[in-house]
Amino acid sequence: MKVTEHIEKTSGKTLFSFEIVPPQKGSNINDLYANIDPLMEFNPPFIDVTTSREEYVYIEKDGLFDRKITRMRPGTVGICASLQYKYGVDAIPHVLCGGFTKEETEYLLVDCHYLGIDNLVALRGDPMKGEKYFVPAKGGNTYAIDLVKQIKQMNEGQFLHGNVAMKNKPDFCIGVAGYPEKHIEAPSMEADLKRLKEKVEAGADYVVTQMFFDNQRYFKFVEAARKIGITVPIIPGIKPVAVKRHLQILPQVFWLDMPQALITEIENAKDNKAVRQIGIEFGIQQSKELLNYGVPCLHYYSMGKSDNVKAIAEGVF
Repeated sequence: MKVTEHIEKTSGKTLFSFEIVPPQKGSNINDLYANIDPLMEFNPPFIDVTTSREEYVYIEKDGLFDRKITRMRPGTVGICASLQYKYGVDAIPHVLCGGFTKEETEYLLVDCHYLGIDNLVALRGDPMKGEKYFVPAKGGNTYAIDLVKQIKQMNEGQFLHGNVAMKNKPDFCIGVAGYPEKHIEAPSMEADLKRLKEKVEAGADYVVTQMFFDNQRYFKFVEAARKIGITVPIIPGIKPVAVKRHLQILPQVFWLDMPQALITEIENAKDNKAVRQIGIEFGIQQSKELLNYGVPCLHYYSMGKSDNVKAIAEGVF
């Protein structure tokens, strides 16, 4: 079922969903299940699965180091298929521009169609590790809007090398990213919202926001989006603070502000166990305010750990 259909089906009730990171190569998928199992009592209708782009590794041979490209967390589509089979929920793979040619993207979309995956999140992706700016793969999509267009074309039976007569065309529901505090590369909030509207006009069906800690940023973002004609659901993304280092890492990586009250609490915490509890309590407060606002879904970035997300959900749902 499509994300938009799940939202419509609830008639205004806020859904619970979360996002996971695929295990690294060589890990046991049961470790992933162990983190998902505690969250299933909250009946998530869908689970997002991130996609990591390629990275360089250095392999020593005869005293020299040879640089090779690898993917440390492959298998996003396979993970999605296993989640749908095991839990009976819709699993949503993140599809990236970065590191993939259009041909490789087409193969991935075909696999998703075969596996009964109805939803995709289309993202440009980050620059490759060690690179300052994003560089598209040779023969790949440059922007998320290009990826949205490729997915929509496949929905219409249009492949890269011609149209294909299909009795069972895919009908992917497409999610895209939104940034309540502006994408780091956007010259202004207005310009960023314009890009978002273009993605929606190209075929995006819903928006999932980047994490934020000030709900007023989200409220203003939604208001501004509606004002320029963006009518699709806008799902807020929530990340519980878990360690003191998040004070430096999250603003630096995701270009966001944190409330001073939260910063002070974390700075005064005696250890990371205390920080984790602060993150849970703040997450409950943040989620309740969003719930009262009437958001279509509360979407949590679990990043492979579920205990704090479970504690927040217990305090909200």
